[in-house]
Amino acid sequence: MKRVGILGGTFDPPHIGHLIIAEEARLALNLDEIWFIPTAVPPHKTGTMTSSQHRLKMLQLAIKDNPAFMVNDLEIKREGKSYTYDTMVILKRENPHTDFYFIIGGDMVNYLPHWHRINDLQKLVQFVGIKRSNEPLSTDYSFIEVDVPTIDISATFIRNRLNRDKTVRYFIPSSVNAYIEEAELYGSK
Repeated sequence: MKRVGILGGTFDPPHIGHLIIAEEARLALNLDEIWFIPTAVPPHKTGTMTSSQHRLKMLQLAIKDNPAFMVNDLEIKREGKSYTYDTMVILKRENPHTDFYFIIGGDMVNYLPHWHRINDLQKLVQFVGIKRSNEPLSTDYSFIEVDVPTIDISATFIRNRLNRDKTVRYFIPSSVNAYIEEAELYGSK
């Protein structure tokens, strides 16, 4: 059986925190690949996002140097709210000989009871909770805990810096930074 980690999110923009989490989970669980799945419309977030085409392109640039990293645009093609359950039903149907490991941040581990069709979802995928601090991860749902070095960085932090015309060097891959500047995203010039 192939072992694939799934890392979902808006990736608006993708940053080194995403890449470190993916690589650390891959190594800790001996996964064959990590599939990054950018969401079309996250059910738990409100507000505007950068277009899916820009987010997809930035993600492709961010992961291009790691042969174990892939981008899957399933949720963007499907459009509408991106529920993990719906995505995993499709992935399991299309990849019957693959075990999936859904990688989530520690904050989302505690939120699992509120996920859409969580009891059905648990039958389709093994959750992987990323521990980034001394805060204990706790839920009644099954998950594997993976420790990752703490890097306090978020896409909001990146967008805010760019909007204030401050550098994001070393926070995002240089190819993503070049794309942001070229496309004039996030108020960059």
